[in-house]
Amino acid sequence: MEFPRRRFLHLAAGAATLPAMPRMARAETYPSRPVRIVVGFAAGGATDIQARLMGQWLSDRLGQQFIIENRAGASGNIGTEAVAKSPADGYTLLQIVTPNAINAALYTNLNFDFARDIVPVIYAARLAYVVVVHPSVPARTLPELIAYAKANPGKMNYGSAGPGTPQNIACELFKMMAGVDLVHVPYRGGAPATTDLVAGHLQVIFSPVSESIQHIQAGKLRALAVTTTTRLDVLPDIPTVADFVPGYEASGFAGIGAPRSTPNEIIDLLNKELNAGLADAKIKARIEELGGTVAGGSPAEFGKLLSEATEKWAKVIKFAGIKVE
Repeated sequence: MEFPRRRFLHLAAGAATLPAMPRMARAETYPSRPVRIVVGFAAGGATDIQARLMGQWLSDRLGQQFIIENRAGASGNIGTEAVAKSPADGYTLLQIVTPNAINAALYTNLNFDFARDIVPVIYAARLAYVVVVHPSVPARTLPELIAYAKANPGKMNYGSAGPGTPQNIACELFKMMAGVDLVHVPYRGGAPATTDLVAGHLQVIFSPVSESIQHIQAGKLRALAVTTTTRLDVLPDIPTVADFVPGYEASGFAGIGAPRSTPNEIIDLLNKELNAGLADAKIKARIEELGGTVAGGSPAEFGKLLSEATEKWAKVIKFAGIKVE
């Protein structure tokens, strides 16, 4: 029996579209169940708050719950490994932060490769640190701090949340570029370091804005400079470090990533919706309150930033000889 030609052409055209149908259906039905956003740090910090902002936005837009799961430990490595080893189906995402770029050079025995195993979805925000000193320090400007440190080498202590943390790396870059000798005092977290700075047991911290802004406003700490290339809306009168140390920049970042091989159409959908969220006035204002600046853009742009940050911080770690136990 001979097939009518029109029937044959209809079947052939249908067959040609079959390979694309599962991918199209996958994009159209995602998400069909709750999605986890893994945060590698404890609840309540700036990283956690930003993830919850993004998660709530996605929940409202896509009709499924985007649940924040805090898996703290090992400077974010525990949470990152959990995501790297999760199915690449879009139902497990990662809150990417600055330590992810730092850890690639800091830890030599990781069970995952961040650059290989996590793909970028969106660069959500640029994060600033602020150079704060105890009021007893006889420096009201960054040049005065540099001069005082050079006149008293090894006699000024700076605190951080621990070896290899962004505060540690940011100050080591400053030491390297400004030619000063400051003694590192590591803590188990940023909060106890800030408490000791307020008490006068330390002289300086390169602090996340969210951890120091209230103390600055209350006059308990003195802000000298911010680490980004531009001033912050929340601290408009505070200059940048680069105003006095040309070329200095130590901003952090926050964004969203997914396991490698996550379908491109899912990544594109998330990127589109998150870019819309970052354009929302309320989300933008909240990020700025945390000392951040809204970013946005494509997955490729975030990937470029991650690559550059990883290379940059690896050089600082090597120069300063930073190691973790």
